[in-house]
Amino acid sequence: MTTFADRPLEEQIAQWRAYVRRRPALHGPDVEELEGHLRDQLTALTESGLAGDEAFLVAVKRMGSLDALSREFARAHSERLWKQLVIAPDAEKPANTGRAEILVVLSLAVAAALAIKVPALFGLPLSPNQEVPPFYFRNATLFVFPLLAIYFMWKRGWNVMSGLWLALPFAAGAVFANAFPWGTVVIDNAPKGRDTEVLTILHLPIALWLAVGFAYVRGRWFDDGGRMNFVRFSGELAIYYVLIALGGGVLTGFTFMMFAAIDMNAGWFVAGWLIPCGAAGAVIVGSWLVEAKQSVIENMAPVLTRLFTPLFTVLLLVFLATMVWTGSPINVKREVLIGFDLLLVLVVGLVLYAASARDPQAPPDFFDGLQLLLVVSALVVDGVALAAIAARISEFGFTPNRVAALGENLILLVNLAWTAWLYARFLRHRGSFGDLERWQIAYLPVYSVWAALVVVMFPPVFGYR
Repeated sequence: MTTFADRPLEEQIAQWRAYVRRRPALHGPDVEELEGHLRDQLTALTESGLAGDEAFLVAVKRMGSLDALSREFARAHSERLWKQLVIAPDAEKPANTGRAEILVVLSLAVAAALAIKVPALFGLPLSPNQEVPPFYFRNATLFVFPLLAIYFMWKRGWNVMSGLWLALPFAAGAVFANAFPWGTVVIDNAPKGRDTEVLTILHLPIALWLAVGFAYVRGRWFDDGGRMNFVRFSGELAIYYVLIALGGGVLTGFTFMMFAAIDMNAGWFVAGWLIPCGAAGAVIVGSWLVEAKQSVIENMAPVLTRLFTPLFTVLLLVFLATMVWTGSPINVKREVLIGFDLLLVLVVGLVLYAASARDPQAPPDFFDGLQLLLVVSALVVDGVALAAIAARISEFGFTPNRVAALGENLILLVNLAWTAWLYARFLRHRGSFGDLERWQIAYLPVYSVWAALVVVMFPPVFGYR
C-alpha cells in the first residue's frame, strides 16, 4: 500500500492545495499566498538537507496559521508519520466551543420544527385526514432558511447590525408568498389551484437560497472562493439531507409498526409532527454536519459525481436516440417540463461539483471528456425542449407555466452552451479549467434572479391565474 509520504512532492503539494481550496474560511488569493509560504519553507528545508517528503511534512507543521487546517488534513490523508508530526493532543479544539455550537444548532433546529406548528394556532393545522393547506408549501422555506442564515451568521462571526440587511429578502419573500389573492379558480366547472401559486412554491426557495449563500460567505459573495465553497456546501447538504430522510423513513415505519401493535393509528403523530417537524429541523442539523464533518463528505461527493456522470450521460444519449427512432415529441405538460428542468439542473450540478472537487492545475483527462459529452447531450435535450415549448406557445398562446419554462430553459441553454465551449477549449489546451469554474460560479445568481422575477412579477402579470 502506498502511503502519503511515498508520493512525489508536487503531487503532495497539489493534494494539499486542493484540500485548502475547499475550506470555507480560505479564498483564492489566500490559497495562493499560503502555497507560496509552503514552497518557501520547502526550499529552505531541502537546502538544509531534508528529503522532499520530510521537508513537506515539516513545512506544513511549521505553518502556524494553518494549525487547525493541518490537523484536519492529517486526519483525512495521514499515515503514522503524519499523525506523529502534525496532530498534537494539546492543540485540539476546545470542547466548550463544540458544545456551544451543538447547543446553537439544536436550538435552531427545534425553532424550525416549532415554526411549522405556529400556523395551526391560526386555524391552519396539519392533519392526516385532510389535504395540506397551500400556505405550508408557499412558506416552507421561510420556516427554515432564515434560521439557517442565522446559524451561518453566528458561525462566521457576523455582528447583528451588519447582518440585518439579510432579513430584507426573507421579509420580501414572506410578503410575496402571502399577499397575493391566492385560492382556487374554477376552470370547466371544477375548482383548480392557480398556476402562478405553484410557480411561487417552486421558485421562492431558489430565490431565497441566494440569501443563505450571502450569510454562508459572510457577505463576500464576489470572492470566487466563497461562491465555490457555497456550491460545495449545497451539494453536500443535499447528500446529508437524503441520508437523514432515509433514516427518517425507517423511523416512520417503525413508528407505525409499534403503535399498530397496540391497536393505535399513529397517523396523526406522523403527519402532524414527525414528518413536517423532522423535515424542517433536518435542514439545520444537516448543515451543521456538513460544517463539522467535511473531511468525510468531501471524499464521498467526488466519488458520487464520477459515478453518476457516466450514468446520466448514457441516459441522455439513450433518450435522444429513442426520440429520434420513434419520432415522438416531448410532452409539454407542466409535470414533464418540471422533470426535464430538474434533469438539466442536475447535469449543471454534476458539472459544478466536478469542478469544485478538481485541481484546476491538473491537465485534462478522460473524465473531462465525459463531462463534455454530458453537457452536449444536455444541451441537445434542452434545445428539443425549447422547440416543443415554443411550438406550444405559438399554437395555444402564453400561460404562466409556458413562459416560466421558456425562461428557465433559455437560462439553462446559455449556461450549458458556454460550458460546452469552455470545456472544449480546455480539452484542446486552448483555455484553462479556471475559466470554466469562474463561469459557473459567476452564473449562479442568474437562477435566483429569474426565480425572484417569477415570484414577484408572474402573479400580477398573468392575473393570478
